[in-house]
Amino acid sequence: MNQIRIKAEARTEQGTGAVRRLRRSGMIPGSVMKMRKGGTELIKLPEHDFMMAMRGRTGKQVLVTLDMNGTEMSALLREMQNDVLKGTPIHVDFSEVSLTETVRITVPLRLIGEPKGVKIGGGVLEQTLRSVDIDVLPGDIPEKFDIDVSSLDLDQTLFVRDLQLGEKYSITSRGEVPVAVIKAPDSAPGAAAGAASPDVIKKGKDDAKKEEKK
Repeated sequence: MNQIRIKAEARTEQGTGAVRRLRRSGMIPGSVMKMRKGGTELIKLPEHDFMMAMRGRTGKQVLVTLDMNGTEMSALLREMQNDVLKGTPIHVDFSEVSLTETVRITVPLRLIGEPKGVKIGGGVLEQTLRSVDIDVLPGDIPEKFDIDVSSLDLDQTLFVRDLQLGEKYSITSRGEVPVAVIKAPDSAPGAAAGAASPDVIKKGKDDAKKEEKK
């Protein structure tokens, strides 16, 4: 992960009115949970600079260097609140981190490849887990994990314990949790409904014949 640099400064503005004036001046209010000293420090960031730095970033946890008037601090962007109508950030929360100590984060999983059980067996791929928890050094945080499911066959399940993410990552999610499964055509969603439809049609014809006899 490429670390990005963001200028920030301590803020004293608090309260609804003060924060609104701060936003109108082109600044975003935020906070940093301090690792060494403990507690939370209130900060503010230039909106334009922040949005430019975050452009193209899709991960939920982003490693940044906060430049606090010449004092640098490594931190993870933990949460960003956006304006409902405009979609622009209105508040950001960071957590101070050490680049030499692991952090526990949640990373999205993206399934890639066409499973054998789908391509040949006509099965249906169902993703049952969308993210995984890992311990990782801040500098190695990925935006997502691409999971190749092309070898999965009919009625086979990929579990968390089967994931091969690399030596940098230590999985903390439970190993027995299923990630993806290839369901046979007759057990796929909608199959049961499809199988019942001929009976419905037949029943309709029988009812029509009864009406003719009356």
